[in-house]
Amino acid sequence: MAVTMRTRATLTRRRFLSTAAASAGLTMAGGIAKPAISWAPDRPRITHGIQSGDVSLDSGVVWARVDRPARCWSRLRPRTASKMCGAAYVDALPETDFTAKALLENLPAGQDIFYRIRFQDLSSPAVLGEPMVGRFRTAPDAQRSVSFVWSGDCAGQGWGIDESRGGFRTYATMLRNRPDFFIHCGDSIYADYPIPAEQKLADGTVWRNIVTEEKSTVAETLAEYRGNYKYNLLDLNLRAFHAEVPILAQWDDHEVVDDWWPGQPMRRAGYAEKNALMLAARLPRIPRVHADAPDLGRARSHLPQDRARPVARRVHARHAQLPRTERGRAP
Repeated sequence: MAVTMRTRATLTRRRFLSTAAASAGLTMAGGIAKPAISWAPDRPRITHGIQSGDVSLDSGVVWARVDRPARCWSRLRPRTASKMCGAAYVDALPETDFTAKALLENLPAGQDIFYRIRFQDLSSPAVLGEPMVGRFRTAPDAQRSVSFVWSGDCAGQGWGIDESRGGFRTYATMLRNRPDFFIHCGDSIYADYPIPAEQKLADGTVWRNIVTEEKSTVAETLAEYRGNYKYNLLDLNLRAFHAEVPILAQWDDHEVVDDWWPGQPMRRAGYAEKNALMLAARLPRIPRVHADAPDLGRARSHLPQDRARPVARRVHARHAQLPRTERGRAP
């Protein structure tokens, strides 16, 4: 079986210089170059799990983030194959906050696809990180029932990850249902709401959030927007879910600011700037193909995201009608 794995563009002069500078800084910080045989803490580390998305009859996108400039190697195995087949690489560089995603094509329809992601240190190519394995199911080529789950509004209004309460338990529940895919209806981040250390509940108990520097304030910088996406992926339930279930992701207003939309009159200063920052942070983090992104391969006029949009809109309309949690109570 021939498998095509498209990646982003090869290393350009600008990318090479940025990579060299970042790698040199890491080498200087360590004092000496890394040896060929390296202890685990010295190896490239996947920081926020792995994801898949934009799955169709014969393709899908895989994603990961690493802790340094590194080459992301992706390999895959359909359930019917006896071993991993196909390989591709893409460089995770500072300009995308060390994220990498690759488009896997020419896959068999209606099958579980297992993929393995591993990073290779760009400053010391002999140093390899520990791999992570995920899976997704391609769409069927004949009519059959499919199952999907949907949700939205992640870590909003100051309600973040409370590990003592199990974190984002909804994702564990959805994973147990083994859906074919997941539609995220938007508000995947709340850029306009910081996460405090504590929230008091109506019964007198305290919701204790994990806190990070970037999520402790309203997002105004690219690092803070990136930090919003990183915050959610600190949750073990969410990372386990992403490794097993492909995502089709929409955006909603809180990705930028409350009640915002792309054509909104600029009644407040900074909306256009916030939108640009949100897109710069979001696009490298969503495992999907963008029709205007030739670095992930040929532009496709009928992307899985586009075909799912009418369904997602109906789901989103239903989602908007659901009763909201009262302020001061746990979500």
